[in-house]
Amino acid sequence: MALIPITYSLRSLAARKTTTIASALGIGLVVFVFASAFMLKQGIHQALGQSGRSDIAVVLSKGGESEMGSNIDIPTVSLILASPGVKRDANGLGLGVGELVVVAAMEKIGFDGVSNVQIRGVPPESMAFRPEIRIVAGKPAQPGTAEVIIGERIRGRFKGLDLGQSFELRRNRPVTVVGVFSADDSSYESEVWGDIDHVRESFGRQGIVSSVRVKLETPTKFDAFKAVIEQDKRLGLEARTEPRFLEDQSEGTTWFITIIGLLIAVFFASGAMIGAMITMYAAVAHRMKEIGTLRALGFSRASILFSFIVEACLLAILGGIIGAVASLGMGFVKFSMMNFQTWSEIVFSFNPTPGILLGSMVAATIMGLLGGLFPAVRAARVSPIKAMRE
Repeated sequence: MALIPITYSLRSLAARKTTTIASALGIGLVVFVFASAFMLKQGIHQALGQSGRSDIAVVLSKGGESEMGSNIDIPTVSLILASPGVKRDANGLGLGVGELVVVAAMEKIGFDGVSNVQIRGVPPESMAFRPEIRIVAGKPAQPGTAEVIIGERIRGRFKGLDLGQSFELRRNRPVTVVGVFSADDSSYESEVWGDIDHVRESFGRQGIVSSVRVKLETPTKFDAFKAVIEQDKRLGLEARTEPRFLEDQSEGTTWFITIIGLLIAVFFASGAMIGAMITMYAAVAHRMKEIGTLRALGFSRASILFSFIVEACLLAILGGIIGAVASLGMGFVKFSMMNFQTWSEIVFSFNPTPGILLGSMVAATIMGLLGGLFPAVRAARVSPIKAMRE
C-alpha cells in the first residue's frame, strides 16, 4: 500500500495557518492544565510524602491521624526513647525528639482575612535530629527565649513572618523572627519553629507533646519497636514509619488536587477535541478535489485515512509542545492551600518531571487521534469521481 508522504500533511497544516494555530493553542491549553495539575500533585508528594526517612519512626497517641490531634504526656516520652530498636548516643540515651504542634491564625499579605499557620514547638536537639534543616538567613533561635525561625516558603506570606519582624503567637505573646531555614522542599518550610516551653506556655499545653520522632538502629527494627510501643494499651500509642506518616498526611490533599485537575483537563480536552475535529472536517470539505486526485493517482482509502490521522496527530503534537513548554514556567510558581489533615496553610511548588511532560504529550496525541478519526474516515469514504466533479 503506497502511503502519502508526511510532508503533504505538514504543507496542508501550513496552508491553513489560522485554524491550525487556533486548534494547536486549544490543545496546548489542555496540556498546560493537565501537566500543571500533575506537577502540583508531584510537588505535594515531594513536600508531604517524599521527605521522610525509613529509619525514623513517628509516635502519636492512638487515633491521632495528625500531630494536631495527638497528645502524649511528657513522662511517656522517656519510655518511648528507652524502647528496643531505638538508636543510642554516646551516653546511652535514645535519639529522639518530642515536639508540640499547634496552629495560629495570622493575617495574609495581599489578601483579606486570615489563615492558619502551623507552629512547631521544638527542643534544642530538633535541628540536629533533622540534618536537612539548614539556616539560610539570620541565626538559629535561642532555647528558652521568644525567638522563632520560619521556613523559607512561608517567608513574607503573612504579616510579621520575615526576618527581623515580630508577631503574636497568642494575644500578648509576641515572638521575633531571627532566622529562616530550608528543609529540602519539605512541608517543614511552611512552618514556624519556636522553643517548645514558650509555645506550651503560650497555648496552655503544658505537660504534653504532640508527637515523638525516634531514630531507629536500622529500618528493619521498626516492626519490633512498633510492637513494644503498641502492646501497652494504657499508653494508647501507635507508631508509623516517617515515610508512611507523611504519605498519610498528603493523601487527602493529593486526591483533591488530582480530581480537580482532571475534571478541568477533561472539560478543556472535550473542547480541544471538538476544535480539532472541526478543523479536520473543514480541511476535508475544502480539499475534496485533492482527495479525488489522490484517489485517482492510485492511493487507497487506507492511505487517505492514515494521512488525515497523521495530520491530526501532528496538529496535536504541535499543541502538546506549546502546552508542555508553557507548563515549565509553573516550576517557578509557589502555590499555597490548606492541608486537610492539619487545617493549616502549606506552600507547595509545581514540580515538573520528564514523566509528566511525556504523559502530557501522549495525552495530546490521543486527543488529536480522537479528534481526527471521524474526519479521516469521512475523507477515506469520498468517491474519487464525485470529488473531481465538485
